[in-house]
Amino acid sequence: MNSADADREAFAAFLLRMRAKGISSKEVVAAFEATPRANFISQRWQSVAWSDRMVPIECGEAMEGVDTQAMVVNALHIEPGNRVLEIGTGSGYTAAVLSRLACKVTSVDRYKTLVDLARDRLDALGISNVQLRHADGSDGLVSEGPFDRIIVWPAFDAMPRGFADQLASGGIMIAVIGEAEEPQLMTRLTKVGSRFDRFDLGLVRFQPMLQGVAAAL
Repeated sequence: MNSADADREAFAAFLLRMRAKGISSKEVVAAFEATPRANFISQRWQSVAWSDRMVPIECGEAMEGVDTQAMVVNALHIEPGNRVLEIGTGSGYTAAVLSRLACKVTSVDRYKTLVDLARDRLDALGISNVQLRHADGSDGLVSEGPFDRIIVWPAFDAMPRGFADQLASGGIMIAVIGEAEEPQLMTRLTKVGSRFDRFDLGLVRFQPMLQGVAAAL
């Protein structure tokens, strides 16, 4: 089996897993299908690109498994006119998927190397509605809100109430809550008035939120 056939077979298996989990949005499926995952992963890890295992990327970081990414994108319920904020650009893959569903995506990472590489990958795909930032995203982007949707990949120790002001009324935020050595929950936070309506999506294990930008990378 050549690499193209293997990739198609792995993608088909991913779709079957998504349907089994109740993720059947045509728009979400089309966004993943239109975004070549292989472009965001080193050659060494191509064989597990469409699996749900985390994949190592530059700067000692890792890219979430595709099942987790699909669950998050689906839970955001993105509408075409939405402005999305992503904290934790990583490889740039999720931003690329989000760009096919939203009007504008702003993605922030503390590692300049990751931002530069993600920009190259997005440019190669002709994606123009993603704005990448090398910045400290631990408190979001206060001056640029409100956003309709927010996704934060690093885990918070406690409920991120400070992000409520950066979310539009009725907006949705996906956040992981829990200390590094404790059970962590991925949550969907919907802004109702000045508070969050919380729905827990499931247990996960993510890296904790770090403040500041990386000094060397």
